[in-house]
Amino acid sequence: MTEHRTKIMGILNVTVDSFSDGGKYLDTDSAVKHGIAMMEQGADIIDIGGESTRPGAQRVSVEEEQLRVLPVIGSLVRAGAVVSIDTMNAATAILAIERGAQYVNDVSGGLADFFMPKVVAQSDATFIASHWRGHSVDMDNKALYKDAPTDITRELSERVEALLAEGMRPEKLILDPGLGFAKNSEHNWQMLGRLDELQALGYPLLIGASRKRFLASLLPEDATVEDRDSASVAVSVLAAQAGVWAVRVHDVARTAGALRVLESWNKGARE
Repeated sequence: MTEHRTKIMGILNVTVDSFSDGGKYLDTDSAVKHGIAMMEQGADIIDIGGESTRPGAQRVSVEEEQLRVLPVIGSLVRAGAVVSIDTMNAATAILAIERGAQYVNDVSGGLADFFMPKVVAQSDATFIASHWRGHSVDMDNKALYKDAPTDITRELSERVEALLAEGMRPEKLILDPGLGFAKNSEHNWQMLGRLDELQALGYPLLIGASRKRFLASLLPEDATVEDRDSASVAVSVLAAQAGVWAVRVHDVARTAGALRVLESWNKGARE
């Protein structure tokens, strides 16, 4: 039996206002170069997004989102990349799939756009459904749970049932607990510590903790967003050890190196 290897999903934000790298890859050439660099560093999938979902972010028009991401998707697919489109808009998802995107990463889990589940179900793309309670502008007000892992698992389970009812094939579905989305630091750590409860639903998991604000509390007050990478890598290693399908990260090179260490460690334990 072939042992599972956790995949690395490299983050490519073609935005002006993403919390970590907004504006750095807004033009197509720089975005494509960064995507190719991440592939060379070990990224299995490049996740391209044209709309920031940081806390408080305002929405952009579907037209603007498409102008940002579609040229990048086309170029990276032609360069041999496995591409994911990070979008809440069905219209963008359709065009991205037509250009070769194999994954649709929807942080709303198909709730933001009524047409999204049917669009993806009618394609051969894999859908990544995150736990979500509302758009970024007011999601912090919705971080209310009796027990976060239990509530998140229940809500994602209900979302799975709704997606399957729309025609989504179970083998084309991946779940994401939505770290940082309508969750405070305590909720995020509780969910990470109890991933087995979400894994019990039987679907592959994507974990996206990279550079998120709940990691900042572990670092000095003057730490930059990039200084969160060490903590991000640690979360990726622990998530991989827990058997998740993939980790979504900014720093592909360091994550790839850390996961090779984990793989060697586990191989040594078996020999």
